[in-house]
Amino acid sequence: MKAFAALLDKLYFTYSHLEKIETLKHFFANTPDPERGYTVAVIAGLINFQFFKRALIVELAAEKVDPYLLDLSYGYVGDLAETIALLWPGQITVVSPLPPLNQIILDVSLLTKNEILTYLHDLLNLCNEVERWALIKLGLGNLRIGVSARFIKIALAEFGRKDVQDIERIWHGLTPPFIELFAWLENKGPIPDVSKSLFFHPVMLSHPIDENELSKIGPELFSVERKFDGIRVQLVSSGIGKKLYTRTGDDISGSFPDVIAAIDKPVVLDGELVIYKNNKILSFNELQQRFNRKNPAKKLIEELPGFVILYDILIDGTEDVRQYSFLERRAILESWFAKHKSANMMLSEILPFNPNHSIHNLREQVIAEKDVAVEGLMIKKKDSPYIAGRPMGHWYKWKRDPLVVDAVLMYAQRGTGKRSSFYSDYTFGLWSGDELLPIGKAYFGFTDEELKQLDHWIRTNTVNRVGPVREVKNELVFEVAFDSVNLSTRHKSGYALRFPRISRIRWDKPGKEADQLTVLSSFLTT
Repeated sequence: MKAFAALLDKLYFTYSHLEKIETLKHFFANTPDPERGYTVAVIAGLINFQFFKRALIVELAAEKVDPYLLDLSYGYVGDLAETIALLWPGQITVVSPLPPLNQIILDVSLLTKNEILTYLHDLLNLCNEVERWALIKLGLGNLRIGVSARFIKIALAEFGRKDVQDIERIWHGLTPPFIELFAWLENKGPIPDVSKSLFFHPVMLSHPIDENELSKIGPELFSVERKFDGIRVQLVSSGIGKKLYTRTGDDISGSFPDVIAAIDKPVVLDGELVIYKNNKILSFNELQQRFNRKNPAKKLIEELPGFVILYDILIDGTEDVRQYSFLERRAILESWFAKHKSANMMLSEILPFNPNHSIHNLREQVIAEKDVAVEGLMIKKKDSPYIAGRPMGHWYKWKRDPLVVDAVLMYAQRGTGKRSSFYSDYTFGLWSGDELLPIGKAYFGFTDEELKQLDHWIRTNTVNRVGPVREVKNELVFEVAFDSVNLSTRHKSGYALRFPRISRIRWDKPGKEADQLTVLSSFLTT
């Protein structure tokens, strides 16, 4: 545990990516199994506990610290683990060794909730401030040390002098503490065999395209498809079973049994999950109704049938085809689909793209269709292999222009982490006659300098406080961009925005000149 805490502390205060890599490599080289493997699992977000979570941590802290003091301190510090670590009373009087990380993970996994409270209480009394912080972070799960799951894989690849793509290919077939992985990285064993496992394969992602890159897009090098507004998924089928995963590897098979029923041969497919009924793709709103149900009723499945638009193929039978070019994989996908046609699958159409039909023409044509399920174009380099992550220069997305309204700032709340000292979370609304009704929240889309200006304005224009929230004068206007709008019974305004973000601060515009709520109704059919 001491080594784990020291590593987290050093990573937290290290800002250079190269230095973080070197820190991790040194840790891997000097920390034995299984401690280093469980550390990798924690940093990658692979360790979850049934009871050791935020609510239990707050309950434990409330026994030692006045809840009001804890709340005030957390509002100022912005990090719950750091707040409790600093407030925890008493000094270490007995020097006793802390259990190793793997032992703590095992103990917490086996204990009841009441037993965990006692166990953690005793452990926290043995810890110094840094160790307390790390222990609480272990339960909270959100480390916030500037190291993502992708970053840890890069560090492992550099440690073992391996290709990170080889690690990506086997990663989701491995389990902590990664003994076989480290043996391979240290050239003490073969690459782990995951062929008999059913697991997610990291997907290939695209970059938003800009004007400079658009000039390089031509039909001789690129293929173009519609970009559908659904959920990116991966269908995996093998002799062991079948699974449906999101692009982040979450298993949603239980929510869409009708989709995985469509495949029965070994294959790994990449596509877009949508709701398809009466020869029409329905809106993302309908898809969410299925997505949020772990075990949907038969009636719901019939009313909102799952459907996959196929983009790509990663594995055909026993052959891994990811190293092939996009055009070669497309031919394999078309051949596979011809043999395994299904009522709830279709191929994504390759759009006509030639010197007489430019990329700009294609975008205008697709947007003119006014299809609620289409949000732009996907542009794919014909010779690109299937590379996990977001490689530069291979795939691009060119979405339709966002919808925009001028909304009034209504409420503000302090952020967390580095923004804990600033009011950075905003609720905004539109006018319904003389009444202002909230339509959404946003906490990004502005620079650090603009954040300071907004924070100052909020503090000097507060009219009411409710807990951590400040109500402000209805005078500041935000230009709010969003992808789409849906009717919603959960919001007083009757509308819900998708992906709202602040695109501009309208210091020049009076609050009374912001948009009326009726503007959103005009976007419903857009």
